[in-house]
Amino acid sequence: MMTHPTAAEAREQAIAHVIPVPVLLGVFFALILLTIATVAATWIDLGGWNVAVAMAIATVKATLVALYFMHLRYDAPLHGLMLLISLAFVALFILVTLLDTLQYQPDVESYRDSVQTISGTTNGLRSSRESIRDASGSPGNVSLTGSKATVRPRR
Repeated sequence: MMTHPTAAEAREQAIAHVIPVPVLLGVFFALILLTIATVAATWIDLGGWNVAVAMAIATVKATLVALYFMHLRYDAPLHGLMLLISLAFVALFILVTLLDTLQYQPDVESYRDSVQTISGTTNGLRSSRESIRDASGSPGNVSLTGSKATVRPRR
């Protein structure tokens, strides 16, 4: 006699969940509207909130994509948990990188100021090599040591 699988066994053997076309179209149009909202948000000056609004819209869009196009809404909760944990680690790594960037920002600014002082322009080291000439007026090879620039004539 043939036995039928239980609901749990049938779920484990299922290849994929088929999402109805109206649901997919609804998600598609929601993503289109959120994209329009993202573009419209660039026309409004919200000061420091511009980035927060753009990130909030992007988060909603990413959530829709993960839930419906990646089938996380119909998948085992463990898979959603793994996605959230991995996103938390990505956020942690970005946060640590931003903290490191903020710590060294004064050093970067002082370096840019020193290069600007040497070259007399705002284009950085490349323009300093082009603008420094030796005593005869021809461009030379520039070497930067510490805060001094020395010019050696080309051979």
